[in-house]
Amino acid sequence: MLDTKWKGRSVVALRHPLINPVAFGALLQYLYTGRLDIGVEHVSDCERLAKQCQLWDLLGDLEAKCEKVSEFVASKPGTCVKVLTIEPPPADPRLREDLALLADCALPPELRGDLGELPFPCPDGFNSCPDVCFRVAGCSFLCHKAFFCGRSDYFRALLEDHFRENEEPAASGDPPVVTLQGISPEVFTHVLYYVYSDRTELPPEAAYDVLSVADMYLLPGLKRLCGRSLAQLLDEDSVVGVWRVAKLFRLARLEDQCTEFMAKVIEKLVEREDFVEAVREEAAAVASRQETDSIPLVDDIRFHVASTVQTYSAIEEAQQRLRALEDLLVSIGLDC
Repeated sequence: MLDTKWKGRSVVALRHPLINPVAFGALLQYLYTGRLDIGVEHVSDCERLAKQCQLWDLLGDLEAKCEKVSEFVASKPGTCVKVLTIEPPPADPRLREDLALLADCALPPELRGDLGELPFPCPDGFNSCPDVCFRVAGCSFLCHKAFFCGRSDYFRALLEDHFRENEEPAASGDPPVVTLQGISPEVFTHVLYYVYSDRTELPPEAAYDVLSVADMYLLPGLKRLCGRSLAQLLDEDSVVGVWRVAKLFRLARLEDQCTEFMAKVIEKLVEREDFVEAVREEAAAVASRQETDSIPLVDDIRFHVASTVQTYSAIEEAQQRLRALEDLLVSIGLDC
């Protein structure tokens, strides 16, 4: 209807007497959030609208919910149910997959070949109605302001009027163009899918680049996804570097994972110059440090060493690890 009879309209008046405004509002709630709350007196109106709009999943959920409510009321005489709620299970991917389709539509043609065949359920030529174009290194991403402004204060500020000097003139009928600097199309693709669907396929080798951009764009959830990806890289050679990144970008979970890994391999780490330098830097960072002040990195490693002790036989192993750490501190003149 929006592509044909209602095309170009900014206001659509629905005057049919069978279109209940309360049911229509509940339908919009479902389309945007995957959840629906409706008074029982409006359920039949909602079912009628779901059928008219060909929302078969919603119709099936409503029918199943009504049956459960009827069974419950029959088993509990005197019970009065006033509101019916449809809420997908936590693991239900339908809403995320639907929103990810908008990210698929936003991809410039030159990047789609790298992703294989995209799961478009819509006919060719489907228009996702974009209202902003992000230009990234010559690639055009046709996007929707509502998603970017809703997910990020950075983009909200960027797209407000006082930043319009960044905007390129658009051809008649095309969305306005905003050029983004300092980011590659491949990295922006990860931002795009996260903004629309809260997920992105993020290999560890791409996580560093995406992390810095996620921090700049004020996307803490994407930073956490990067942290999970970087945690896959932990080994003796990388753990100090990853720990530094975690501290820099304030990824508390990743920082804790790093110190936990350090505790397991501390006897080898004390021989590495990068670890020794990290301990020195941590000690220097403690303001007005006295000789007996604690060093956060050392404290965290000690905690994880101690937390692994669950049997008598593990006590000696833990003591060996702690002894290796203490020997290092003495050798570099730190007493803590």
